[in-house]
Amino acid sequence: MQRVLSTVTLLGLLVATAAAFAITEHLKLEKSPISVTGISGLFSPVCDCLTKSAAVGIRLRHTGHVTVTIVNADGNEVATIAPNVLMQAHEDRAFPWDGRTDGGALVPDGVYYPWVQLQRRTYRFINKITVDTVPPKVTSAVRVKRTPTFFAGRGRSVAIRYTFSEKAHAVVYFRGRQIILGHKTALTSKIKWSGRVDQRSLPAGRYVLSVGAVDLAGNETPAHERKDVTVVLRYAEITPGRTAVRAGRRFKVHVETAARRYTWRLGHKHGGRRGQTLPLRAPSTPGTYRLVVTAEGHTTTAVVRVRPK
Repeated sequence: MQRVLSTVTLLGLLVATAAAFAITEHLKLEKSPISVTGISGLFSPVCDCLTKSAAVGIRLRHTGHVTVTIVNADGNEVATIAPNVLMQAHEDRAFPWDGRTDGGALVPDGVYYPWVQLQRRTYRFINKITVDTVPPKVTSAVRVKRTPTFFAGRGRSVAIRYTFSEKAHAVVYFRGRQIILGHKTALTSKIKWSGRVDQRSLPAGRYVLSVGAVDLAGNETPAHERKDVTVVLRYAEITPGRTAVRAGRRFKVHVETAARRYTWRLGHKHGGRRGQTLPLRAPSTPGTYRLVVTAEGHTTTAVVRVRPK
């Protein structure tokens, strides 16, 4: 008799287990009434940029009312961004969040999560929304080549190596205005400047560039925390800058330039030249002349003093 009861009990447990398994599998196959179509992962509510707010995008399988709330890492509610909103079946809606509580206070930096209440059931999504309001710091910014002069030309650029406090886009400013935005994000790398602003070549001179950063959340390094880099821009340079030679005599000057070809003019004579050595003949009439060299559309001069024979 006892053996019969044990067998019956065992069969009952097997049946119950099989039934529970079947119910569980059915629930697994049942489609969720709600789906997430997009959640902003990182943003800065204090930046003046495209990433100054986040959004929670959802879609319902059936028409119903939804309430979307934002909770912190401890599960405490900080804001309701969609209070009992009616959504139609298969409708896509994106509910924005400005990084503030319902009372208007800015939330602390950190990780937050969206919860969606639908038909008295709360769906707690694990998708992270990160609030970051701290701008990146520029640890260093220096020219790769320490020579003070940069000879600009076609295909030429000056490289600036930088190091940031976090991965960010490098930004170069000229007179307070952004002129270059780096494409990649890195802790340390380099960015290049061709000597142009708004697609126009600057005249030869001494320029101060400021290097800052913009992180993935959109925070920008404040102006007073950027690092300055001085660049002496030249298109051609004549050495020596002053030459004394007797009338009619041959002499040479050194022309430093990135241009493949340049033109020169001394007195009534002129010509074109390649290479750094420029051979010349002094005018036959004594006096003070200017040697003019033009490269990449920019001119530089040197003084040639011609003495009597």
